[in-house]
Formats: sequence, structure tokens, C-alpha cells
Amino acid sequence: MKLYRFVLVTSLLLGSFLNQNAQTAKVPGIVVNHSPASTKTYVGSPSICILPNGDYLASHEFFGPASTEWEAALNYIFKSSDRGKTWEKISEINGQFWSNLFVHNGLLYIMGTWKHDGNFIIRRSADGGITWTDPVDSKNGLLLKGEYHTAPMPMIIYQGRIWRAIERVISVDTTLNNQLCPMVISAPVDADLIDAGSWTASNYLTHDSTFLDGKFKNRLEGNVVVTPEGKLVNILRVATTEKGRELAAVVDISEDGKTVMFDPETGFMDFVGGAVKFSIRYDEESELYWTITNMVTDEYSHMDAAKVRNKLVLKCSSDLKNWSVVKVLLYHPDVKKHAFQYIGWQFDGEDIIFLSRTSFDDEFGGAQNYHDANYITFHRIRNFRKL
Repeated sequence: MKLYRFVLVTSLLLGSFLNQNAQTAKVPGIVVNHSPASTKTYVGSPSICILPNGDYLASHEFFGPASTEWEAALNYIFKSSDRGKTWEKISEINGQFWSNLFVHNGLLYIMGTWKHDGNFIIRRSADGGITWTDPVDSKNGLLLKGEYHTAPMPMIIYQGRIWRAIERVISVDTTLNNQLCPMVISAPVDADLIDAGSWTASNYLTHDSTFLDGKFKNRLEGNVVVTPEGKLVNILRVATTEKGRELAAVVDISEDGKTVMFDPETGFMDFVGGAVKFSIRYDEESELYWTITNMVTDEYSHMDAAKVRNKLVLKCSSDLKNWSVVKVLLYHPDVKKHAFQYIGWQFDGEDIIFLSRTSFDDEFGGAQNYHDANYITFHRIRNFRKL
């Protein structure tokens, strides 16, 4: 009888394991982490960077009703030493949200808020992401006190300074209808980046609900980019009440980084993927700007564009104004519980590597919905310049 029970239990466990492996095998890409919907903790804000030794580093946070996103958000750090084929978790950070990994002057950093709408902070690691500094004060990574919003956005170097876009949060009510007010911060490239005194913050743009004939909701998750004319701009996703509309907002930045300006008559542009987070990088070899974002097809034009995240595309542009869809990267016909979103990506030689916040089927009934993702997945676009 004992042997029978052992065999039965072993068979059940093996069956569950095989079912899980079979289901995971259907998820596009390589799974970095998985959090079932039943946990009420969802995976967000994937970021990826390449360390000086060639290892890949990935990060993501947890959000949702069972998470600590409103107290001190939990962030996981993963490493791959085989170009993304396998991943291992190497550390956890308590108090890191909406954050991007980056390497600057040979040092590793992670930058974001410490919780949902929290202080803006930066941490540094001297051992490849295993341990991190603690932003206890302005000398050690506490850059801005107050309520701030962001996403894992790129850092850029321009005229001897390192730049980053963020948003100041003006709380309106308890239903999360906050006003997100774009601004930028910058520091000299040779400065101590965890010292708040190194950074210059611009003014922030006030919110105006009359934009877009009263259909404007917010500008958020900005990208600092240098235009072909050598000017500095912040390109942001736009939230609007107009169904199916995909827009971006272009904010001008002064050379000293102290002033941001926006003209509502000329500052909005039609932009495929503009309703969802996107990040823009310039590739010197192709002399093109590149981005990975979502695309709303005609069949979903009746929906809020920000809720359509089932089709992921690669785009490029020579002038930041006219964009071409180069390739459809990922697609699923269902928009309710499937999504490939909030892409964190990097150039890697002839390839592009990226992480996706992925909502997809699993052995536990799949994602909660398109937004509340259950997977972080890794992907590679080979020979992207030849596409």
C-alpha cells in the first residue's frame, strides 16, 4: 500500500511537472520569471542591460493587491551568462519600482521610485547586481523627495551630461486619476550619480485637460532623445479618451536641462504604439531611431488603445517624425488575457535583445488580464538592421 501511494503521488507530481513544462514551452521566448495570477502579485517594468563582462542582467518588480508596491516595492534581479538562454535570480531589492538598469563608466545602477508614486531614487552595485547601495539620504541615492512616476526608460549622453525623463505626480483623488507632469533630470557624466547634488532637475509641465479638444488624459513615460538637428526632446506616450487613437507628445528641453516646454498646437503627433510604454534608442550604424511597441489593428480601433497590447512591432525612423513598422515580433488574437508590453531592450551587436511583460496561458488558468502579467520573457531579434 505504501509503495502504491508513493507511486501515485510521484505520478501526480510528475504529471503536474510535465504539464507545467508543456505549458511553459508554449509561451513565446524564454521565461525569466513566472508569477501565477492566483498569487495576486503580477510582474512589471522589465529592464535589461549588458554588463562589461558580457553577462545580461534583468530586473522586474511585483505589483498587485498582494504586493508591497504601495509600501516598499519588491524588485528581482536576474543574470544570464549564456546570452539569455538561461537565467538565475541573484538578488532582491526591497524598495525599487518602475526602474531601469544601466551601466555608466563601468558601474552598474538601477534608477526609479521606491514604491508606487514614491521618492525618486538610484542605487549602485559594485558586484554585478548581487548587493546594492541603500538610498537612505541625498548623499546615497535619494534624489528627489515626493511623488514621482516613471517606467524603465533609457539614459542618454548629450553634451557631457547623462539624462533621464520622469514625471512629477500631482494627486487628484483616490481613484488613481493623478496628473502626471513631465520633467527631466541630468548630471555631468563624470559626477557621483548617487549624490543628489550632482543632478539638475527641470521645471515640470502642468496638466491641461483642454488639450486635444478635451480628450487629453496624461503624458507619461518619457524618452529623452537627441533629434537629427541636435536638439534635446522628451517623447512621451499619450493617454486620451479617443478610442483607437495612438499619439505621442514631444516636449522641448533647454540645453542646460533646467527648462521643459510644450506647444499643444504642434507637440502632439500620430504614433503607432503611442498609447502604451515605448522606448526609443538611436543606432549610429544604421543612422536610424528604433523602438519596440504595441500596434492597434483596425479590428480593435473601437477600443481604448492603451488596452490593446496583443501585437508587438519593431519600428524605425530617420527623423523621429515618420516611422515605419519593420516587423511584427509577437502576436496573439486575444486582447483580454494576452499581451506583450512594457518592453525593455538593448542593442547587442547585430541583434536587439528585449524583455517583455507578458500575459499568457499557464497551467493555472492564465493571466489575470492583459495588464496584470504573469510572465517576464526574453527575446532576441537577429540581424535587425537587415530586416
